[in-house]
Amino acid sequence: MTVIRGATTIMKDCAEEIRAAVAELLEQIESRNALKRDEVLSIVFSSTSDIHSFYPAKAAREAGFASCSLFSAQEPEIEGGLALCIRVMLFVEKNITPHHVYLRGARVLRRDIAQKYNIAIDGPAGSGKSTVAKLLANDCHILYLDTGAMYRACALAALRKGVDVEDEVQVCDLMRTLELSVGYSDGVQHTYLSKEDVSALLRTPDVSMAASTISRHPSVRMKMVEKQREIASKMSCVLDGRDIGTFVLPDADFKFFLTASPEVRAKRRYDEMVARGKKVDFEALKRDIAARDKQDSTRALAPLKQADDAILIDTSEMTVEEVVETIKRKMQEKI
Repeated sequence: MTVIRGATTIMKDCAEEIRAAVAELLEQIESRNALKRDEVLSIVFSSTSDIHSFYPAKAAREAGFASCSLFSAQEPEIEGGLALCIRVMLFVEKNITPHHVYLRGARVLRRDIAQKYNIAIDGPAGSGKSTVAKLLANDCHILYLDTGAMYRACALAALRKGVDVEDEVQVCDLMRTLELSVGYSDGVQHTYLSKEDVSALLRTPDVSMAASTISRHPSVRMKMVEKQREIASKMSCVLDGRDIGTFVLPDADFKFFLTASPEVRAKRRYDEMVARGKKVDFEALKRDIAARDKQDSTRALAPLKQADDAILIDTSEMTVEEVVETIKRKMQEKI
């Protein structure tokens, strides 16, 4: 079972206001959680002591939520509390990641989830940014935008159309007509080409090899940045990379730059590769990390750089969980 929370406010204590606010709140919860009405077991409302004219539970029944048990309660009067506020808890019979909904004046109760926001996490190779970004997105119940999957989708489109991924002109022509989109369902990103879900086709060796080549072209990079900005403008998400806060999303609500000593970063990559059964030369890996740092920080287009307004976090002596908690704490401080 899953519990989904929400809240909204009304302008004045009257039946029409309550009906409209409750219907809007429940429909938003239903939509954002992809619920069917017969999956809702019960709905519990509480309203502040200044609401008397109509029961929110009755408004819910009138809005079509009639197949579940409904209950309304009145909260005690709290000095300084939010006025004319209706809170709700939905008990749902399936196990899902809940998307709580806070509307109208109730947004102030949970600013971290009540409005769209973007989180940019940058840093050099091995700083832990991808792992942290995925965990953070899961904790915040928002999209982790897998930009790598988007480049792989470009490669798949090229392979299907017989485009030479080495040829800049052919690749540029492909980008002009490419129909690529990203969706978010059940906590998982889905990548689409011309409305076809190709998520399961993006990890083959052929696609991986083609993605490595096609992603070098400026036309591909600019097309993907355009798409990433478009997605981020419509929904809350976390992006990680080397230039998210400086180039891709310079206006991101929250920016972090993760770093760690070269030795620690090399050790992390070493452990990852050994765990996969690969033989690795640690000293060679350290040299590769250093070379990648130099290449990323000196490239002409959008080099690796800490944004002026990004919070620096040295992860050398921190666990992944500690980094995530630090980021969440910093976000709350800003809110």
